[in-house]
Amino acid sequence: MRTVSWKERVDNNIPIREEMAGHEDNRHESYLKAVAKQFMKHKLAVAGLVLFVLLILMAAFAPLLAPYDPNMIQDEFSAPPSAQHWLGTDQVGRDVLSRLIYASRVSLSIGLGSVAIYVAIGTVVGAVAGYYGGKVDMIINRIMDIFMSFPYLMVILVLVTIIGPGLFNIVLVLGLLGWPAVARLVRGSVLSIKQTEYVKAAQALGLSKRQIIFQEIMPNAMGPLLVNATFGAATAILSESSLSFLGMGVQPPTASWGNMLTAAQSITTLQSEPWLWIPSGLMIVITVLVINFVGDGIRDALDPKRR
Repeated sequence: MRTVSWKERVDNNIPIREEMAGHEDNRHESYLKAVAKQFMKHKLAVAGLVLFVLLILMAAFAPLLAPYDPNMIQDEFSAPPSAQHWLGTDQVGRDVLSRLIYASRVSLSIGLGSVAIYVAIGTVVGAVAGYYGGKVDMIINRIMDIFMSFPYLMVILVLVTIIGPGLFNIVLVLGLLGWPAVARLVRGSVLSIKQTEYVKAAQALGLSKRQIIFQEIMPNAMGPLLVNATFGAATAILSESSLSFLGMGVQPPTASWGNMLTAAQSITTLQSEPWLWIPSGLMIVITVLVINFVGDGIRDALDPKRR
């Protein structure tokens, strides 16, 4: 049985001790159906969600889908696409298609992992700042100003240089630097929501501050947060690609879409060996686009005016 929030009780005049479980479940189910129905109207978002699920499945089943070991050196170097190697081989003779499939694991892990870190940090920090206000809010805002005053890419490059490139380090750096934007978004939502009647009712009935923040306020502030998270995942994938292109990201022989693009630094490769950089570039573009489409669909589905 789902717990009814104070917002639902106030909005629908549900007696605190007399609400019925069946009515609660029906309201929750109706809301989810309305959101899903609105999301399905966004054709690009639905197509993006399908493609994103396929990308995740490709990453999960990479050992079954890849025709070769991604680090196995073949007999031919920089060989063009053929029946044996559908996307050719790279400069050291590794199958490009196999590396492209395995690279999806790295790029998607960075996008989803860094977002999980900074959303968790930003949500807690923003909720605390917005609810408590006063000196707590002022101190947290000044810390956010400090983080947001530095050039984003430059700070990432410096930190990666200090702690060293690698998958875990990049996820950690991107996650620890991305929280201020989320914290400001959550803070603004909490400042607005905490003035509502259902929050005041929860305070009057003696709920703890932790319960009010995470059970009453945050569930109603999740819409903008979900949209921000989807766009943040796309940004993290682009950031990893930029770092890897500059040689500061995931290091070979581990394949990522970004370090596969380093082949494009050569004019000869750009002109005469497009199979070395076009597939990875297309995968980055497609992934970022489908994530953005899904974010647009979530934003529209959670907008009460559109429903």
